[in-house]
Amino acid sequence: MSRRRTASTKKKLALLVTAAAVAGGGAFALATTSNASQSTAQNAKTLSAANSTVCQGLATALGNNQKFIDGQRAAPDAQSSARIANREAVIAQIKVQQKASGCAVGESAQDSQVAQPAQSAPAGSKTTPAATPPAAGNTGGGAAAAGSQVCNGSTVTLSGEAGAPAASSNQFPAGTTLKVTNLDNNKSTTVKVTSVSGSCVLLNNAAFEQVREPGKFLIRRALIQKVG
Repeated sequence: MSRRRTASTKKKLALLVTAAAVAGGGAFALATTSNASQSTAQNAKTLSAANSTVCQGLATALGNNQKFIDGQRAAPDAQSSARIANREAVIAQIKVQQKASGCAVGESAQDSQVAQPAQSAPAGSKTTPAATPPAAGNTGGGAAAAGSQVCNGSTVTLSGEAGAPAASSNQFPAGTTLKVTNLDNNKSTTVKVTSVSGSCVLLNNAAFEQVREPGKFLIRRALIQKVG
């Protein structure tokens, strides 16, 4: 009887040790699974933020080119047809990039800018007439002194045009030299304005590649200077 009791006690201890080991392994597995889930969620957030930046940049580029086309159609000249055809080809390429990046194809920055309804002034209050904004292309940027900062607060994107590094602008005439610095990576490019666009400065593909951050189609913090 003594031997049987001793053997039985040893078996019970062995079973308890095994159960504890299994429980510990299960806890470790749960902890590992939890850590993996958190890492996956964090990576998903990072990718989502990066993709959002890419999509916003492409939407801005598309909107700028569409704005330029609208301007050419509103005030056409002898070269408008050729300019419009060129920008339509650029927009087609941007749409290809939007599809490849998982963005909404055809979405432009202007699509998301919904006008806010005007609020009525309280009865009996005096209102001051709003100042009339300057017309596009006539903001006085072209008269800025050499070396001065221009287009304060403007973002910079690409026009989608090929060729040697160059820029287009609605404020500076052809031949104007501009220096564009991406303050997020301190890369700069100095280019000449060669054509008209719908914003202060658009860089063509070659110029944008000189200052861009990998995977981004928009420079949020840019220093733009008139040179010479």
